[in-house]
Amino acid sequence: MSAPKVLFGFHAVGVRLKTAPQSIVEIYYEPTRRDARMRQFLERAREAGARLIEADGLRIARLAGSHGHQGVAARVQPLPQQHSLDEFLDGLQGPPLLLVLDGVTDPHNLGACLRVADGAGAHAVIAPKDHAAGINATVAKVASGAAETVPYFMVTNLARTLGELKERGIWCLGTSDDAERTLYQADLAAPVALVLGAEGEGMRQLTRKTCDALVRIPMRGAVESLNVSVASGVCLYEALRQRGG
Repeated sequence: MSAPKVLFGFHAVGVRLKTAPQSIVEIYYEPTRRDARMRQFLERAREAGARLIEADGLRIARLAGSHGHQGVAARVQPLPQQHSLDEFLDGLQGPPLLLVLDGVTDPHNLGACLRVADGAGAHAVIAPKDHAAGINATVAKVASGAAETVPYFMVTNLARTLGELKERGIWCLGTSDDAERTLYQADLAAPVALVLGAEGEGMRQLTRKTCDALVRIPMRGAVESLNVSVASGVCLYEALRQRGG
């Protein structure tokens, strides 16, 4: 069995309680926090049969590796890995909506991207193994539970993966500040993979060349670009709008 990992914060631990309570080894909580949110959380944890351990804030912070734990942390067994990307795509119903992140190495950005992907109903997030953040406790906390619900595939060769998506009839649409067309001129109701690069550097050149087309998000103010998680939200929710959501 794999070594337990740590989740912290009400959202991250709460989603695991809801989706896979049997995977929770134990939950540490701060007994001095007696507000309604903590009471409701502990009630759900007891109903799920989770082992509860009282701990002070410093001990929880050491366990979580962060002081932003909200008085709650859990040691959990990793969930079974997703099937391969190919198997996952074979099982999808309806036109795929995928978010591809190239060069997003900051765990806060990745967590925020996963959260918006969950909210907009994206089927999966894809990233290269060598230019991406992995799922850790900080990502899970920022994602507010979405790290548990949104499939996250890390692939060896992103350009090759984009080529395989194209062979499946999935349109690979990259975002770039210098693109001629805007996001709102693209057909996002079709099977689509939205490809975004890290803020500043953007997509790597090979990734850019592999995309079917490039679009830009209109910018009306003084700033030149948006944070990647904000840009992901703009793109994914435009796709959701076009799909009747």
